[in-house]
Amino acid sequence: MPHALGDDALILVSNLSLLLLLLQIPATAILLSRLFKGPTRHPPIQPQQPTPDILGNVSVVVPTLNEAARISPLLTGLSKQSYEVREAIVVDSRSQDGTPQLVKAAQQQDPRFRLFTDDPLPAGWVGRPWALHNGFLQSSPESEWFLGMDADTVPHPGLVAGLVQTAKAQGYDLVSLSPQFILKYPGECLLQPALLMTLLYRFDPAGVNTEQPERVMANGQCFLCRRSVLAAVDGYTSASGSFCDDVTLARYIAAQGFKVGFLDGAKVLKVRMYEGAIETWKEWGRSLDLKDASPRAQIWGDLWLLSAVQGLPLLILLSYGLLAFLFPQPSLLPLNLLLGLNIFLLVIRFAMLLAIAPSYDRTTAKGGWLFWLSPLTDPLAVLRIFLSAFRSPKEWRGRKYS
Repeated sequence: MPHALGDDALILVSNLSLLLLLLQIPATAILLSRLFKGPTRHPPIQPQQPTPDILGNVSVVVPTLNEAARISPLLTGLSKQSYEVREAIVVDSRSQDGTPQLVKAAQQQDPRFRLFTDDPLPAGWVGRPWALHNGFLQSSPESEWFLGMDADTVPHPGLVAGLVQTAKAQGYDLVSLSPQFILKYPGECLLQPALLMTLLYRFDPAGVNTEQPERVMANGQCFLCRRSVLAAVDGYTSASGSFCDDVTLARYIAAQGFKVGFLDGAKVLKVRMYEGAIETWKEWGRSLDLKDASPRAQIWGDLWLLSAVQGLPLLILLSYGLLAFLFPQPSLLPLNLLLGLNIFLLVIRFAMLLAIAPSYDRTTAKGGWLFWLSPLTDPLAVLRIFLSAFRSPKEWRGRKYS
């Protein structure tokens, strides 16, 4: 038969509850201040038809390294963009899997495609920003816009026109898009939304203009920048050694006084990033901490926030249930307040699933219903951010780094 907690144990539980409340209440206030901005955000980007004023205005640059298994949908999608695309430059880093041959085949159907092999990687550079920097140098100075895209993206017809027209109408110098993620396997249906939530909890929602450069978000999978602005900051030089070059460069450009936006692109762009939960954990988890784009104090602040509002609620509620089962106890005000706060946080977390559901394509997913249980993996997602925050990647997309 369960025994009641002793007086000393009750004092310990009460004090621990107060400590957790002090940790979680200010973090909850910060989270709510961000989520309350959601209703005022810019609506999702829509596909549009081009207008004559953007004729030949965009140079698209795609960095590749052994992308033969997934680049074909991107090549097809780019070929369906209209006359606003002047050129589509694929910068290949000596792929060994037939990627260049696929690009050459696409070039036979669409002469806007160009294949370029970048120079050997110099010291101090990461492969992706080096390829994009080379692509920028190779792009036509007649283009008003530079559009970086990843090989794993699937652009809808009208993407580029809609993106450029929105950037012009809103006065953006740089704008990137959050995509619709394609899920296929049960493990990633559980883990990937929890990892995405670590970004949504730390930063303003897509479509909200962020005033502080150090809090700007960006996504290099679809990254549109005025060519003149990129020339003014010497291309990707400021992000040369960054494993999150998109955010690093966007924050640098924002700090120079240019207008930077991060918008919802779920209606114009899909992406299939990683195959399964293990690859998602290993590959995406390495850059989600954004340590290469953030000062140390900001990283620690973000880790505190994620621990308080995403990592702890489920663990606290499970611990409370176990404690109540094993040790019947009198009502403790701090413990009851802690219970109420974490139920509230868990309700918010499940409600956020409704908000992000349009950002996922689960039509072909096995076990797609597990998406709705992804809050159960929140402690793991926060743990992944902690692990990544204190480690520099040694390998990235087939390249090894010292």
